[in-house]
Amino acid sequence: MASFLSGSTPLQFLLFLLLSGSFLTIQSLISTDQTVKTYIIRIDSQYKPSIFPTHFHWYSSEFVSSPLQILHTYDTVFHGFSATLSPDRAASLTDNPAVLAVIEDQRRELHTTRSPQFLGLRNQRGLWSDSDYGSDVIVGVFDTGIWPERRSFSDLNIGPVPSKWKGVCQTGVKFTAKNCNKKIIGARFFSKGHEAALRAPGPIGGGINETVEFMSPRDADGHGTHTASTAAGRYAFRASMEGYAAGVAKGVAPKSRLAVYKVCWKNSGCFDSDILAAFDAAVNDGVDVISISIGGGDGISSPYYLDPIAIGSYGAVSRGVLVSSSAGNGGPNGMSVTNVAPWIVSVGAGTIDRNFPAEVILGDGRRLSGVSLYSGAPLVGKMYPIVYPGKSGILSASLCMENSLDPNLVRGKIVICDRGSSPRVAKGLVVKKAGGVGMVLANGISNGEGLVGDAHLLPACALGSDEGDAIKKYISSGRNPTATIDFKGTILGIKPAPVVASFSGRGPNGLNPEILKPDLIAPGVNILAAWTDAVGPTGLDSDIRKTEFNIVSGTSMSCPHVSGAAALLKSAHPNWSPASIRSALMTTASVINNVNQSMTDESTGKPSTPYDYGAGHINLDLAMDPGLVYDITNDDYINFLCGNGYGPKLIQVITRSPVSCPVRKPKPENLNYPSIAALFSTATRGVSSKTFIRTVTNVGQPNAVYRVKIESPPSKGVIVMVKPAKLAFTEAVKKRSYVVTVTADSKNLVLDNSGAVFGSISWSDGKHVVRSPIVVTQLDPL
Repeated sequence: MASFLSGSTPLQFLLFLLLSGSFLTIQSLISTDQTVKTYIIRIDSQYKPSIFPTHFHWYSSEFVSSPLQILHTYDTVFHGFSATLSPDRAASLTDNPAVLAVIEDQRRELHTTRSPQFLGLRNQRGLWSDSDYGSDVIVGVFDTGIWPERRSFSDLNIGPVPSKWKGVCQTGVKFTAKNCNKKIIGARFFSKGHEAALRAPGPIGGGINETVEFMSPRDADGHGTHTASTAAGRYAFRASMEGYAAGVAKGVAPKSRLAVYKVCWKNSGCFDSDILAAFDAAVNDGVDVISISIGGGDGISSPYYLDPIAIGSYGAVSRGVLVSSSAGNGGPNGMSVTNVAPWIVSVGAGTIDRNFPAEVILGDGRRLSGVSLYSGAPLVGKMYPIVYPGKSGILSASLCMENSLDPNLVRGKIVICDRGSSPRVAKGLVVKKAGGVGMVLANGISNGEGLVGDAHLLPACALGSDEGDAIKKYISSGRNPTATIDFKGTILGIKPAPVVASFSGRGPNGLNPEILKPDLIAPGVNILAAWTDAVGPTGLDSDIRKTEFNIVSGTSMSCPHVSGAAALLKSAHPNWSPASIRSALMTTASVINNVNQSMTDESTGKPSTPYDYGAGHINLDLAMDPGLVYDITNDDYINFLCGNGYGPKLIQVITRSPVSCPVRKPKPENLNYPSIAALFSTATRGVSSKTFIRTVTNVGQPNAVYRVKIESPPSKGVIVMVKPAKLAFTEAVKKRSYVVTVTADSKNLVLDNSGAVFGSISWSDGKHVVRSPIVVTQLDPL
């Protein structure tokens, strides 16, 4: 028996549990009175076989007919399985000494041309040239699949598949082995957790709607095709979205290989059990970078040991695979950032210097500036009556929800719809069905001035909160208000840029405020990239248009920019760890826009802060040669978890291997992160100090001397000191440590509207500038 247990797979182990009377009976796992759910069960990989019972008398044919369904087994980034169980039976598993954790499967959301140039990438020189455009680096994309026929995925003039690749091209509906090539070198799809969720509650028999989905890696949604081509799409000439953003489309790492892992399904999201299975497969397959534009939708982060994305990411990073993830679209609300584990690169969104302006022209001659990607017949040469259904006080009408508009009120008119509660493009469809000729989409105060373009099905323009208020006031004050919409097409050279997108997830980090999140921002507004043929550019079922490319916004779009950037850096520096690559991106990021001023916040127009952009906006011209990097080892992450108060059992849920914490509890803020967050208790009175230890590794010229520059937060109550003030490196000495002391006087500490004040420290040798943001706040760790 001992030999069987020591060599068993998670599936075999589960069977053993089921057959072992002293642990669970088959009957105890069968639920007839409760709805079954999917759970992820973490097994102790070091479990001692000697405590297992020796009898198997519960085995019977009853097991074969039981409703228990094993979905996935995991044994790379995680050791365990997922299965459908009743809540009571799942809870009983926690009494099993071999079970470390039982995690309920959760639904996750997708965080939904010119951007490579905006990032500083140039042909024939710099990072593109030095990395051979990312050739032979494999980017694994966890998303909705891929539309492989797009030009962005051509393998013309690409070398053979890297020998390290161990993955497969999984076939299925409308996806054959020929759909993989030397560009798309692998493709898989994961649906078991998703199908189990669709079957509950109720009897088994549900499943994925194959009238709108493909049971294969083929993309029925568009999101996965867009993110994959953003990260690693080939050059595609004469690209545009119905004339908008015309030019050459290309990904950040055009020669990198793509491995596609379809974990998200049209209209119904992505489930943790499938995502974890994809992590297991991708690491086994040999990917170098994982791009995952998926996360929770509310900014609330589960503890790391209950978050399968954090667990899977740790398993990947511990094996040298960088994980880049979207920071969520919950902005501009504070503490809305998602995917906050310190081993994940969390990416927020900013604008680029391209826009698609439109104007609402009022009957009194005023012009209100907005944006639109409408490409049909324009409303020119004529003014139309304009109405605001929300005047009635009925919320559904103000939001232009389905069946909320009176055709007698809106027929032949331009209709104002408030943003929120339903997709922006769906509101236009409601207006069109009711007989309206156009739509003005007005932001509320929660969205501020943040705008994104949409490929509307009728003439429509989105306006910011101030302009929205102005047009509503115009309607209220006039007897016969009229308006029209003028579409301006594509405009380049927009200033200022970048601007932090209003929707981008913001700090502070709700799980560990000591770790600044997001890490950085990248282009995520109005991004042109490849699209599926399965749906039109709006994604609505009624949109029958076909487009090779689409323009989409979200941190889903910024994440693959960083994934592609990481691929380039991995190609140029194959020995760099994931932490070193992230450090290079963070310490060279810019906080200045293209008019040489501090970046601003789209929602307010005011200066943005590290809570909005982390270390700044990526600048790939500098990231290839950062000078110094902040490296982090697996042991460092374990000490961080110990510092969070996690015991060995909970840490093993994340790390897979047994761990022991130091006798002296480490401080989470001493994780060797490229940013510093000083938290002072709200109960502290008078003067108090925090110290932070950081270690830098020289990856530039062997003999170099760096000197520190301190930008203290603008508050009389804060003093920042760094010792030593000089770091000398030689051929033999590549690592140096320093101590930062932040002193705060509660009597004089004045925080800004975000509840913090911000500064930075920068190390420079005359060529490189290695910058780290500093956050000082009064906030008690959760």
